[in-house]
Amino acid sequence: MTQDLTLDEIRATLAPGIAANAAFDGWSDAARDMAADGAGIDKDVAALAFRHGPVEMIDAWFAHIDGVMLAAVPPERLAFMKVREKITALIEARLDATSADRESLRRALAILALPQNLAKATRLGWRTVDTIWHAAGDVATDYNHYTKRTILLGVYASTVTVFLDDESEGLADTRAFLARRIDGIMRFEKAKAGFLKRTEHGFSLSRFVGRLRYPTA
Repeated sequence: MTQDLTLDEIRATLAPGIAANAAFDGWSDAARDMAADGAGIDKDVAALAFRHGPVEMIDAWFAHIDGVMLAAVPPERLAFMKVREKITALIEARLDATSADRESLRRALAILALPQNLAKATRLGWRTVDTIWHAAGDVATDYNHYTKRTILLGVYASTVTVFLDDESEGLADTRAFLARRIDGIMRFEKAKAGFLKRTEHGFSLSRFVGRLRYPTA
């Protein structure tokens, strides 16, 4: 029963409905109230759940999309894929989850681009790419953890820019663009791994400079 839902559950329940309405009404109280009516949730309770306004609604929708993405590409399917295929499949699934709400996404990104929302926008983007890498099986905890996510965040952001205006059949242009960017990541990771392997027991610039500054007897 809806009256037994927690505020977190209400946010999760209403998020897709708000997004569907946001294309016409923006990320507004009106969009929230319409979603509440459709779900049989008291509008005052819905207002309490989203008391921090549009950004909180967008946050809930992005979390919902992440869930749809993971459901579309479950672990048993990912298990038979290469890393490149995993990342591609997950991003494509996330884009597919928003394909019917592209105008809502456009409006959401415009709100997140406001100066007062940039920190929140970065956290939301990081949450998504972190979710993707975890689903892909990444367990890195060193600097690779951050470099992988930073690079993927740039790839995803640029892909969304193409996606928003893509009118090609089956989003062919977006998929081709993503494939090229993922290929670039894989080449970079391969080159980086080779460099680290070559220098692991070889010449170290930092050690060389240190010896110049502090020569040994």
